[in-house]
Amino acid sequence: MRIGLRNKIIILAIAAAGLFVYTKVMARIGSGSPPPAAPMEQRADLIRVYKSERRMVLLKGDAPIATYRISLGSAADAGPKQREGDEKTPEGRYEIDWRNPKSMAHLSLHISYPNPKEQREAEANGFPPGGSIMIHGLPNGLGLLGQAHRLWDWTDGCIAVTNTEMREIWARVPDHTPIDIMS
Repeated sequence: MRIGLRNKIIILAIAAAGLFVYTKVMARIGSGSPPPAAPMEQRADLIRVYKSERRMVLLKGDAPIATYRISLGSAADAGPKQREGDEKTPEGRYEIDWRNPKSMAHLSLHISYPNPKEQREAEANGFPPGGSIMIHGLPNGLGLLGQAHRLWDWTDGCIAVTNTEMREIWARVPDHTPIDIMS
């Protein structure tokens, strides 16, 4: 039996609407309970992000304790974030200043972008600087994508990892941990 073009379009529209509703429902439900904090000897005291390598390293002292492959903002290679909506990932020294267990993505740690200088520069150019730059897992309900999310940069400037990795990072990164983001 041959399906006509009109029927294919209807089926595609229903599938797209279903995916949209599913994603909205999962965003409201959230990520579930966050993991407990890791033992002190397993907690990072510095995060380094190497944008060009799509790599994030958790360090304790000078020793790497975990390394992750990451996805970034879709314009991450075009330099540091300068304003809201530019889809770039910031560059510089920041800190993890709060966490969101009810994030629309699987758990999230907020990066303290923009700093006062970045705020002034954006405003001097007539733009809001943007914000809500996070380290996060996959959007709630889309965790099945797993490592496939790394095939392209898809965030609006955030640093994305798998949900399993995000649970580990959440447990190992205390609030106020410095994060260095380099090109």
